[in-house]
Amino acid sequence: MQSATRGETAIPDCPPTLKNVFLVIDSLDLWAPYYSSDRVTTATTYLQNEKLSAEPHLVINLCSDLHYLSEGYYCSLLAQARKHKILPSIETLNKLDRKSPVRLDTPVPVMTNGQNSLPESDTSEEYVLDLYFGKPENPAFSKIARAIFEQYPAPLLRVCFNLKRPHHITDIRPLTLKELDDHQQDLFADNLDRFNKKVWRKPKEKKPARYDIAIFHDPGESMPPSNRRALNLFISEARKMGLNAELLTEEDASRLLEFDALFIRQTTAVDNITYKLAVEAEQADMVVIDDPSSIIRCTNKVYLKELLDNKSIPTPRSKLLFCKNPPSFDEVASFLGEKMVLKIPDGSFSIGIHKVETEQQFNAKIKELAQHSSVLLAQEFLPTEYDWRIGVLNGESIFACKYFMARGHWQIYRHSSNGNVQSGKCETIPVHLVPRCITKLAEKSSGTIGKGFYGVDLKETRQGLKVIEINDNPSVDHGVEDRILGAELYKIILREITQRLDTKRSF
Repeated sequence: MQSATRGETAIPDCPPTLKNVFLVIDSLDLWAPYYSSDRVTTATTYLQNEKLSAEPHLVINLCSDLHYLSEGYYCSLLAQARKHKILPSIETLNKLDRKSPVRLDTPVPVMTNGQNSLPESDTSEEYVLDLYFGKPENPAFSKIARAIFEQYPAPLLRVCFNLKRPHHITDIRPLTLKELDDHQQDLFADNLDRFNKKVWRKPKEKKPARYDIAIFHDPGESMPPSNRRALNLFISEARKMGLNAELLTEEDASRLLEFDALFIRQTTAVDNITYKLAVEAEQADMVVIDDPSSIIRCTNKVYLKELLDNKSIPTPRSKLLFCKNPPSFDEVASFLGEKMVLKIPDGSFSIGIHKVETEQQFNAKIKELAQHSSVLLAQEFLPTEYDWRIGVLNGESIFACKYFMARGHWQIYRHSSNGNVQSGKCETIPVHLVPRCITKLAEKSSGTIGKGFYGVDLKETRQGLKVIEINDNPSVDHGVEDRILGAELYKIILREITQRLDTKRSF
C-alpha cells in the first residue's frame, strides 16, 4: 500500500483520517507541504475545544514554542489532564527545558569507532543529529537515536554532540516544523507515517478495533515467557474480541504510545527495556501488565523474602548473606541445615541458583556469586518431586501446573556447561481440582505484590505448604499452561486488560 507522506509525492486523494488522533501545530499554513487532514489542528483550537476530553486521543504536539507556560506547553499539560496520550509529555518538556547540562540516564553507545559511533572530525567540534520520531536519517545511528528517544520521547529532536570531549551531548532541543528544509520534510513525513500508520493508511479491517494492545517480546530470547504459538493465539483471540493486538520488539519500541495497553511477554528485569517500557506506559496512563512495581518486587528474591516474612506467608527458612562480610558455613548451616541453596536475587529459570552442602562449596559459590550481587539469599534445601505453579490474575487463580524436576536433577531446569537446557515434565491441573489451601495461599501471596498477573511457586513439604517465590510475567506457553483451558486462557487475560481499559475510559 502506498504511503501518503507529502503532497507532491503522494497520490492526490487525501488519506482517510483516524478518529482520536490529533497533530497540534502553530498555524495550518505550516501543514501546506503535507496532506490536508481534519486531524491537524492549531494549538488555539485544541486548547479551547473542551469536547475533546470525551474520548481518549493520541496527541502529537508539534508547536514551535514548548517552553514553560507557552501555548505549546499548555497543549501537553491539558492533554494529560484530559487523559490523552501526548507526545511530548510534560515530563519530557521539563527535561528539555532545564538549563543544566544534558545527561542521559543510561550510557549512549557513541564512545567506540564501530557501526554506531559518531564520525571523527579534525575540523568541527560538533556533530548534529536530527531525530524524527526517534529515527535518524542515517540508520547507522539507530541505537544512539533509540537510547535518546527512550529518555526524551518527542516528535522532532535536534541533538548536538561534542566530538572533542569525546562525543559528549551538549544540547538536546525540540526541532520545529519551520526549521525543516524540503529534504527534512520528507524525512519527517515518512517517519510520521511509520510512527502511526493509522493516521495515513487505510485500515485493514472495516470495523476499527476497540482497543490497541502492544504485546512486547524478544524474538531471540531462548526461554521466553510465551512461545510463538501462544503469542499468535493472543493476537487471534484479541481479533475475535474486537481488539487489535500487535507484537512489538525493542526495535520498534518507539511506537509504544500508539497503543492503549502494554502486555509484556519478555523476561523482565529492572535493568533492561521491559522495566523502562513499563514505566513509560504507566506514565502515559496506559494499562500495563505487569506494572513497574510488580517487576521491582518480583524480580528480586531478597525483596520477596522480606515482604513475605512481614506478611507472615510461609516460606522456606532463609538467611541474607552480605558478601562483604559473609557468615561462616557452620553459622548458616546451624540455622538452615548443611544442605542449602544459594541464590542471586534476580535469577530466573533456575539460573543463579546453586545447591551447596560443604564448607568448600559454600565459600566458592559465595565468591562466584558476589560478582553478580552484593547480597545473596541462602535457603534451606527442600527437595520435592515437583513444584506447584498457580497463575493468578487480579487476585484470582486462572491456571495450575505441576512442574516436575528435570531427570536426575533437583531443579525444574538443568543447565549444562555446553548451553543445553533440560526441563522436567509438566502436568496441567484444572483449577477447581487443586486443593483449595494451595490456590488460597497463592492468591493471598500474590496480593502482597499487587493485582497484576503472577505465577506463584509453592512446595508441599512435611512442614506444610511453602511459597518459594512469586513471579511477575509468568509463562503462558501453548501446550503447557493452556492445556486445560485452551483459547479461554488467552481470553481471560485479554478480558482483564479490556476491563481495565473500560474502567479508565469511564473516568
